[in-house]
Amino acid sequence: MDLGDPDLYLDPGRFARWRRYAADDAVLWSDAGTSPGGFWSVFSLAGCRAVLAPKAAFTSEYGMMIGFDRDHPDKAGGGMLVVADGPRHTRLRSVIMPFLSRAMAESLEDTVRQEVRQLVADAVAAGGLDVAASLGPVIPASVVCRLLGVPATDRDMLIELTSHAFGGADSSFDRMPPDAAHSEMILYLADLVAERRRSPGDDLISALAGDPRFDLREVLLNCDNVLVGGNETTRHAIAGCFHALATAAGTLDRLRTDPDLVGPLVEEVIRWTSPAMHVLRVATEDVELPGQRVASGEAVVAWLPAANRDPRHFAAADEFRPGRPANHLGFGYGPHHCLGAALARLELRALLLALAEFVDSVSVVGEPVPLRSNLVHGYRHLQVRLEPVGRATNHREALS
Repeated sequence: MDLGDPDLYLDPGRFARWRRYAADDAVLWSDAGTSPGGFWSVFSLAGCRAVLAPKAAFTSEYGMMIGFDRDHPDKAGGGMLVVADGPRHTRLRSVIMPFLSRAMAESLEDTVRQEVRQLVADAVAAGGLDVAASLGPVIPASVVCRLLGVPATDRDMLIELTSHAFGGADSSFDRMPPDAAHSEMILYLADLVAERRRSPGDDLISALAGDPRFDLREVLLNCDNVLVGGNETTRHAIAGCFHALATAAGTLDRLRTDPDLVGPLVEEVIRWTSPAMHVLRVATEDVELPGQRVASGEAVVAWLPAANRDPRHFAAADEFRPGRPANHLGFGYGPHHCLGAALARLELRALLLALAEFVDSVSVVGEPVPLRSNLVHGYRHLQVRLEPVGRATNHREALS
């Protein structure tokens, strides 16, 4: 079985397969196919942590997704945060981190809460929506574009490009291959970088463009990385939040009674949705994994949704159960733990509180349509019906 085949992740049986592999501490080999050189896969919580740990004998510099390996490296290796290690990673992180930090999330909280309340109120007034196609992409795009300094008028265009960049295996996005989408974003960002070099602002593009340690290529790669990373995974966690609530009746009632439950709820949404599907590393020396020796130079893929449903760590792992201990790998692990985690948590917290304010219950209409991808665990379509809190409530008046 080629575990890089995106068709495997259209099958609801993927959850049972992940559970079984995680419980067995499986280490499986996929021959050349989606990856030109083949790759190993690990699935358990412990196995994924072992590969991604800070001192593990693995590197990200050859690439971080299926298709790259030592003999077929990512051209961005060493120049982009997610595919840089050691001092280069530290240098990039020092500039980018303040814009994605908890302090930044706190400074944006009031603005994001108000924007999300309006979006949810409008959705309730409409009776429901396809969250994967509408509300899901809008919330993270608003936040990441604000941090980068992207004009609000360009956000829809960039949402479309990021969809093509990460969803290229899905027929919804077959009008433009991922490489072409990234190229379009790079060209767009190059114009913004030139503008900020002439007239700097207080945004992330200005910070990167004004740092003499980075050449234009590094600036563009990392702006692209933040734009795509900030948009593409969180939008599916947001859509999945609606799906999760539809499976767990009474959750919004409990949140209305005790708003402090929002933190544990956010963590369970991240675990249950696990939108970042895999992370690839290449062994820098011979490594022993459970029952398997991995040779130096071989690629290993950590399947994060499998780790987050490891039955040895999560009872009834397929169920959405708020209040579980937050030991998931939804944001990765080790030195490449997602820098945008605080912002993703902010967006989900704002969404859950707005839903508790305006929505009595969520139900899914029809079958969710998964995204055809081996990289993003998400939704192509998720149509939901929203039952308002108090049918007589005028939600628009509530916002005033």
